[in-house]
Amino acid sequence: MKQMVNFGVLLMMGTSMSACGNSWKEEVLLHDGKTIVVDRSVKRGGRHEIGQQPPIKEQTLIWDVPGTDQRLTWKSEFSEDVGLADLTPLAVDIVQSVTYVISTPVGCLAYNKWGRPNPPYVVFRRDNDKWQRIALQELPTDIKKPNLIISSPDNHVGMLEFSPLSTERIQRINSSLTQPEYKSILREPVGGEGSTSCPIPSDATGKLIAPEVDGKPLYYNWWPLAQDWLDKKLQRKQTNSK
Repeated sequence: MKQMVNFGVLLMMGTSMSACGNSWKEEVLLHDGKTIVVDRSVKRGGRHEIGQQPPIKEQTLIWDVPGTDQRLTWKSEFSEDVGLADLTPLAVDIVQSVTYVISTPVGCLAYNKWGRPNPPYVVFRRDNDKWQRIALQELPTDIKKPNLIISSPDNHVGMLEFSPLSTERIQRINSSLTQPEYKSILREPVGGEGSTSCPIPSDATGKLIAPEVDGKPLYYNWWPLAQDWLDKKLQRKQTNSK
């Protein structure tokens, strides 16, 4: 009985820690061989299957820009229409004093929301003290590889007892991922399994719900048409609910 009580306490502690989140530091290798230290935190919560972890509902990156007094924050927050934090950060880099964050959508709902990008990246650039989404073509070609822990980073960190995690450790953790878009920052569309194979939503008649050009649905890279598509979808939902 005592062992069962102790196990229950440990289980509750684990659940509490998961719900509260986790934070750690990563040594991030930039394209020019320099490194910066990124403070990362993850919070989990929301609906999930019994016996499984809650999904990640928030991811935060904080770092100092070398040679400046800037301290930047990038955050992927809970999205009501997706049910979790809809972006996973892959890389932070700085080219000619301009800072970039490369992320990827989490799941098919997020992939559709962000315009079905192929390769599946959502790229941000720091412009005038704001994060601005840019096209992949605007990302400097000097940035070639992910440099952050990608998959369930808080789980990997929970098994380690030192911080910051070295660049070598980050590379070893990511080496288990097989998707080509996680091995390097791709510049050409990819096919096969993965987020790019997510089906396009359809309406009750089976018609694809997607932006069209000359009457033909766009299968990839809806952005910047994606926001208009989402606005119209929301309007239709509100109309149907009346």
